[in-house]
Amino acid sequence: MKDSYSNNVLEQTNLNATSDQPTGSELTIPRTLKIAGAGVMALAVVALGAQQAQALSALTVVNGITSSGGVGVSKDILYGDEPLQDLDVYYPKPLVQAMQAQTVIDETYPIIVFVHGGSWENGNKEDYAFVGQSFAQAGYVTVVINHRKAPDYVYPAYVEDTAKAIAWTYDNAASLHADRQRIAVIGHSSGAFNTIAAVSNEDFLAPYGISPKDIAAVVGIAGPYSYDFRKFSNAIAFPADATPDEVMPDRKIQGAQPPYLLLTAENDKIVYDTNTIKMTQALKDYGATVETGEIKGASHATSIGAMAPPLRWVNDVRAQVLDYLDKTLN
Repeated sequence: MKDSYSNNVLEQTNLNATSDQPTGSELTIPRTLKIAGAGVMALAVVALGAQQAQALSALTVVNGITSSGGVGVSKDILYGDEPLQDLDVYYPKPLVQAMQAQTVIDETYPIIVFVHGGSWENGNKEDYAFVGQSFAQAGYVTVVINHRKAPDYVYPAYVEDTAKAIAWTYDNAASLHADRQRIAVIGHSSGAFNTIAAVSNEDFLAPYGISPKDIAAVVGIAGPYSYDFRKFSNAIAFPADATPDEVMPDRKIQGAQPPYLLLTAENDKIVYDTNTIKMTQALKDYGATVETGEIKGASHATSIGAMAPPLRWVNDVRAQVLDYLDKTLN
């Protein structure tokens, strides 16, 4: 099988709708506010968005039809000083209720960092709000990040951003009422590349005083971990003189490793399963614990799109990921 990748993967999803509608309650923290403790979170305010007509894409539709289910979100929190180094944090309903009531919060929650796909050129955290909502509805504080993009920024910039966002989450977990001993990092497509690269090579996390073993679980969904990018249009996301041996994460593993779950989509015509096969073998050869799974009936797009409540019937990606996290983090 050849290795390939493409842009705007979720826009391949065929959905029907006429407008985008906000998803309900949001806990809003100003962009420049630094997380300093539980008191800051308790003072977050609830805002109800009004309906707005927007240009439709499949991503807009997914977000528009995803119920908030009581989930709260703090928007546009900075994790760095460079462009696009910001993130959104989604909170489970019980935590939202406790913060609104300004009651003492004794429980801590497992926490997820999610990295979106888009061929390193496209996508943003707003496009993947449905993922943050989906995991928060399952009881996880969930961080959905932005990162710098090609062609303005090439490898390793977006992997460095991923590592920086992971470190921010680890350092601020207590302020988010989360347990940093139960942190998982999840990525889809190019975001899975970023996730695996940032964690499996200790050099990316080392500047922040943390190591791969500080991450409790890593999940990659349909990631391009081992291919010759020079043959494809997304070569612009890599240095002009780079080779696969210099950038592919299956060849850059360093440090004691956390456990991994690597998923492929049965009908993926964008990123082929050879990527997961090679990454799995490389991790196992290094001594890491790796589980693999196939998402039956899934395309590249629906391997993440089915996280949205209205699409959960399409395939079992959400169930597979949550089952893995439940046994690994709890």
